Amino acid sequence: MSRRTDAAPRTPARGGAFARVAAGLVFGAAVAALALAAAWPVYRTPWLAVTAGGAVLAAILIAAVSARRGWTGWPTAAVVAGAFLLLGVPLAVPTRTGDPASFARGLAELASGVVTGPKDLVTVDLPVGVYRNLLVPAFLVFLVGIVVLLRLAWRADHAAYAAVPVAIGMVSFGLLFGAATVSDPLRVGSVVLYAPVETAIGAGTLLTCLLWLAWRGHDERERALARAVAGSGVRPYRRSSGVDRRRTALGAGMIITALAAAVAVVPFAARGAERDVLREAAGPELAMSRAVSPLVDYRSLFADDRARAELFTVSFQGPAPERVRLATLDEYDGSVFRSGTEGAAADARFVRVPAMLDARGAGAADVEIRIAEWSEIWMPTVAGATSVGFDGPRASALADGFYYNRDAAAGVQTAGGGLAPGDVVRIEASVIADPALQTLVAPEAPASAVPAPEALRTWTDRHAKGTDGAALADLVDLLRERGYLSHALTAGEEPAVWTRSLGDYAFQPSAAGHSLARIQTMFTRLLERETDPRAAATGSYVAAVGDDEQFATAVALIARELGFPARVVVGVRLHSDDPGLTVCEDAVCSGEDVAAWTEVQSADGAWAPIDVTPQHEVSPALDVTEQRDPENVTDVRPDAVEEVVPPEPLQEDTVRRDDETAATGPDLAWLWPVLRIAGILSLALLVLIGPFAVVLAAKASRRRSRRRAPTPAARVAGGWDEYVDAAVDAGREAPRRLTRHELAASFGTAHGGLLAVEADRAVFSGSVLAAEDAAAFWRVVEGERRALARSRGFWRRIAMTVSLRSFIRQLAPSGTAKRLAERGKRRAIGLARTSP
Repeated sequence: MSRRTDAAPRTPARGGAFARVAAGLVFGAAVAALALAAAWPVYRTPWLAVTAGGAVLAAILIAAVSARRGWTGWPTAAVVAGAFLLLGVPLAVPTRTGDPASFARGLAELASGVVTGPKDLVTVDLPVGVYRNLLVPAFLVFLVGIVVLLRLAWRADHAAYAAVPVAIGMVSFGLLFGAATVSDPLRVGSVVLYAPVETAIGAGTLLTCLLWLAWRGHDERERALARAVAGSGVRPYRRSSGVDRRRTALGAGMIITALAAAVAVVPFAARGAERDVLREAAGPELAMSRAVSPLVDYRSLFADDRARAELFTVSFQGPAPERVRLATLDEYDGSVFRSGTEGAAADARFVRVPAMLDARGAGAADVEIRIAEWSEIWMPTVAGATSVGFDGPRASALADGFYYNRDAAAGVQTAGGGLAPGDVVRIEASVIADPALQTLVAPEAPASAVPAPEALRTWTDRHAKGTDGAALADLVDLLRERGYLSHALTAGEEPAVWTRSLGDYAFQPSAAGHSLARIQTMFTRLLERETDPRAAATGSYVAAVGDDEQFATAVALIARELGFPARVVVGVRLHSDDPGLTVCEDAVCSGEDVAAWTEVQSADGAWAPIDVTPQHEVSPALDVTEQRDPENVTDVRPDAVEEVVPPEPLQEDTVRRDDETAATGPDLAWLWPVLRIAGILSLALLVLIGPFAVVLAAKASRRRSRRRAPTPAARVAGGWDEYVDAAVDAGREAPRRLTRHELAASFGTAHGGLLAVEADRAVFSGSVLAAEDAAAFWRVVEGERRALARSRGFWRRIAMTVSLRSFIRQLAPSGTAKRLAERGKRRAIGLARTSP
């Protein structure tokens, strides 16, 4: 009599292909949505959704046709490249979709965006919008990423799991190219969640990948079951067992634990840490570090061959800007004022900017600066700039090499090593009036890392009247009144070029430099002059000789003593109501027109310029300028005196705090950052490997309890259980209906039969075993465990080590064991139901 099943078996091809395609599409759509959310802070333009949507639709179509026709990698890559060229300009370079000439230029920018787009993306200030071709990297990520993800997710073999790294890479695009700061904390009642956007994206990605991986495991078991049904002709028993429910609960618990740790622990631990992104490693810092500080190079502009040389010409339409800025110097180390380095007053870095910096407001002006002999990286700009563009033969290169610091209102140009004759800078700006210094309120900024010279502090305390901006204004006026302008240390036979515009000028020597020692010398002479009886008799207190280099630094230090954040600006003035200040004649700026001034920040965040150029009409008295520097008299020593080598002298420009020099304890400032980083790494490792560590610890504890059972017979029985669990974790099947001898035969190990005989004798014979017999039994068990591990590859050996199959086997109820015929990749199959 022939047998037939109740229903025709469903083949794996018909039963699993549609489900894999549907699950892959859902997985790809979820990953695309998460990648779009991660990339939104980079672009912040609705067009990003158009770019991503068009790329995803094209990718789905390409992946479907490729899978349907069975294309290999090269035909699929060729079609992707064709779609990139066909759709790239309208989707990724939308500003070039006009006439055919613009479209051709857009194709060139599309091709260059593949190579230069990532670099440009980390150097342009955020958000970039649709600036130039910066949407090309996002278009590539969504087009290529979805094609690769779907082709992998639709595979029936284990290569499908490679879709998870592709998904993580797509989401990481927006996070890696984003800002260096995380999103603002989210407060829900008394709970504060730090970095909520980044945490949500990370948790969503983790959950999406885990759910898809869980579905893939379920799908593999279903296909294995379908193959078994097709080969045996029996119908599976479809009712869910307790083992299935426990396995589902265990997996859900692990997912919830990982998500809870990621959401609650990691953001709290990283709330004070800086975020490392790609744009932190890009910028003009290398070129700026090689360039000489403009304040150091300031005096060289007054040499005879540069004083009257035309640097650049300024023309404008609309309100005239009062100043053109060359460089903003916001960090002082006691020796040199520099720009744009860490620890500066302005926290913003020099970054590339899109076409528009800010919206144009009141006082809109169009400024054009034509470069002549100015060949530095420090680019002429104006405060309140809303747009910066370039003309001339190097316009494209200048646009690529332009970096801007919004807070400092300063730009640098790295193309070809700096600006060159013939370059044209076009600036749109909102010209606003500078706040009056007398009205400013000091924000009580933290003390400067470099303390001011003692003589400067003494002079400031002696003459300060009032507080805030009014006190600073009075001190600046007094300093300019008692200072004297000089741009050189020596005078030649002929008057210097820079002196010809000063009228009846009497030359006084002045040393260059703006170190603390130079400022200390200047204020020491001021204090000495104030105590000299001849100054009171003549009414002349002029004693400080120098130029804008020293006086701008001195005023910055005075302002910081009064609680103002302060910086030095090098630039030119186009007009001024003060007759003692230099301005560019007819907007043509030469070397002798370059000036330096100080800017201070008020409590409302506004920066106010302070002109510091000293007067040049009242010369210092001869008894002041002719003073010789103090000399250290050295006595002649006899030959018998033993010479003692003096200690190495301290650099006079290096000033240390008294409390720093007196400190004798170890410097532990490095300890907290190290502990914080170690804590974050530990938490990350805990989230990643914590579940595996728990499994390993549980197996070790189970093995130890079996090996230390109270009686030798119990130890032998425990050793047999350990042997069976090792085989189950290695992928062997262990139905409970089989005897020990049958299990050992199915495992196929070298000494399995011996272990079965000894275990049966210990359990059923009733004989008394010695402890040595149990120890010998366990040595054989350990050898079999190692043999089972060596029989598998490296990765499968790792999977065996952390496998949970042996635990699930222990959880299975005894009543269910009668119905278990196959485990692992096959679902529970009941007894075959046949009909005639």
